Amino acid sequence: MLSFRKLNNQEIAILTNQSCKCENWENILVSKMFIPEHIINVTFSGKVKLGFFQVKVEFPGGVKKQSGIYNSVIHNCEIGDNSYISNVKNYMANYIIGKNVIIENTELITVSEKTSFGNEIKIDVLDETGGRQIPIYNNLSSHTAYIFTFYRHRPELVSTLEKLIGKYSVENSSTTGKIGDNAKIINCKQIINTAIGNNAEITGASRLNNGSINSTLEAPVIIGDNVVADNFIISSGSKVTDSVILTNCFIGQGCILSKHYSAIHSLFFANCQGFNGEACSIFAGPFTVTHHKSTLLIAGMFSFLNAGSGSNQSNHMYKLGPIHHGVVERGSKTTSDSYLLWPSRIGAFTLVMGRHYKNSDTTDMPFSYFIENKDESWLAPAINLRSVGTIRDALKWPKRDKRKGSDFLDSINYNLLSPYTIKGMVNGQQILKELKNISGEFTKTYTWGTTFIKKNSLERGIRLYEMAITKFIGNSIISRINKCKSCKSIEELKDCLIPKKTAGTGEWIDLAGLIAPKNEIEKLITDIENKNVKTLMEIEESIKHIHLNYYDYEWVWALDLFEKRYKIKLKDITTGDLINMVHRWIGSVVGLDEMLYEDAKKEFALSSMTGFGIDGDHEIKKQDFEKVRGTFEKNKFVHEILDHIRRKTELGQSTIKMLQKIKD
Repeated sequence: MLSFRKLNNQEIAILTNQSCKCENWENILVSKMFIPEHIINVTFSGKVKLGFFQVKVEFPGGVKKQSGIYNSVIHNCEIGDNSYISNVKNYMANYIIGKNVIIENTELITVSEKTSFGNEIKIDVLDETGGRQIPIYNNLSSHTAYIFTFYRHRPELVSTLEKLIGKYSVENSSTTGKIGDNAKIINCKQIINTAIGNNAEITGASRLNNGSINSTLEAPVIIGDNVVADNFIISSGSKVTDSVILTNCFIGQGCILSKHYSAIHSLFFANCQGFNGEACSIFAGPFTVTHHKSTLLIAGMFSFLNAGSGSNQSNHMYKLGPIHHGVVERGSKTTSDSYLLWPSRIGAFTLVMGRHYKNSDTTDMPFSYFIENKDESWLAPAINLRSVGTIRDALKWPKRDKRKGSDFLDSINYNLLSPYTIKGMVNGQQILKELKNISGEFTKTYTWGTTFIKKNSLERGIRLYEMAITKFIGNSIISRINKCKSCKSIEELKDCLIPKKTAGTGEWIDLAGLIAPKNEIEKLITDIENKNVKTLMEIEESIKHIHLNYYDYEWVWALDLFEKRYKIKLKDITTGDLINMVHRWIGSVVGLDEMLYEDAKKEFALSSMTGFGIDGDHEIKKQDFEKVRGTFEKNKFVHEILDHIRRKTELGQSTIKMLQKIKD
């Protein structure tokens, strides 16, 4: 469609004979290869460009239809080669249509005014009154959104980001919309001020108003029946189907929203899933999942969350309105009918069970059970470290990444043990020890903030945190030692172990999937404030750079923790010190895996067979259970645990042998 010409008199006559109309045929330009035979009963107005229509388009079931334009009203449009447009019942106006596009039985497609197609729409995230309002744009990452949302105390940062997004919005504003190559729009009602990318499939949507559907060849977007979306951006590879209602929302890559889900003023980032329930003003970091009709997520920050049926939160105290928000850190789960009163903050990988009526902060007790008992909140610190479910979750997330292509918006760190979670464990262990020392050996119940902790839970928590901390330190040290296999002396080894970077010490943060040293994020923020980082693309690239350097940063932090915890400096370290560390690591890894093994065994206990072999005796029950669930001995995850014990033991022993050959 690079070269166009005017219609000749013969072509105008053919079109007129085929019930086509136009106020001024001079405004119609066509491709050099254009033939008029496949333009039937079409009313043209404004300036129109037409490609050629030579091929037949195949539909599901083997039905083939001739490309062309039929029974439609077209105003100010450019229509690409071999597209099929039929029965646009009202009109299609102000759009550039790509090649091989299918548009059939659709009521209205129009750009009614100059629009930015959802860019710079304001989202009242976390605070329904707009206290943390952020504008969205096509390439928004969860990490930039995190900085925008939680760093309101940096007004220059917020102002700069707003201006950059405003500039991006202006650059992407137009009075003409685009529908990309190979897009399909069938049986829809209204599509207004909406940009649609390549290979998008939109079937039966009720209304799409003021948005961008950023579909790509590698990762098509699918929009299904009865979807209503106003003021939105939907990223590549996502599916929004089955009567979903969206208002002022950003949908990240690889998300699935379906089964009558509704969301307002919310952000959903990579691989989120929402079915049946409701979201209001939430920040849903990667892998936030809610599948139940009775579940309401409101005014909360989540990531890697599994929300049980009936889970909900309260974001106001009936005084100044819905101004409160909460944070449920990565990897947590809420059980059926769980409730949290905002403001609260729940530590990473916590199981929330029951209803909690007090404002709680369990940040320094990750991997815990947070349980309600008689209207009081009880904590079982670290117990999730021995839960087979926790490990299964950590293994399944990378496998369930539905993003396709290479241009990922979110930089996701899947590590279960990281400086972020380990720092919480270090703090938690210290708190538990202090509680024990202050209250004495004979205390049966300890009070920490708004929670209660039983004595046996406290002592178990201290032990489990110690094992996990040792495992993390050992993971880092052994990984680095095995990159120094050519070293012959301890001095060479120490030189090899010296961190390549100086950054990494101090506090670490989790920016909705990205785990990073706080100092590096602070540097980025300062660069944004000082205009050293000048574009949104530069910001996202800087974040990706931090993500790619994670393991170098982690080694700096892990080595610092090792030196402080064991009172050994790298410059003074001996092979004996390192061998002792590896022995401790083997003990911790095997010990935690053995706990996982025992926890997995519970899934195959007699009590778990209830409901199996419903009309038979005990043997039938056992046989039915094994046919459905398999046996403990053959379970894939159980085998993985045993194999993990073997592999890590062998790694530890081979590392020890290597160290024994190095001269002090």
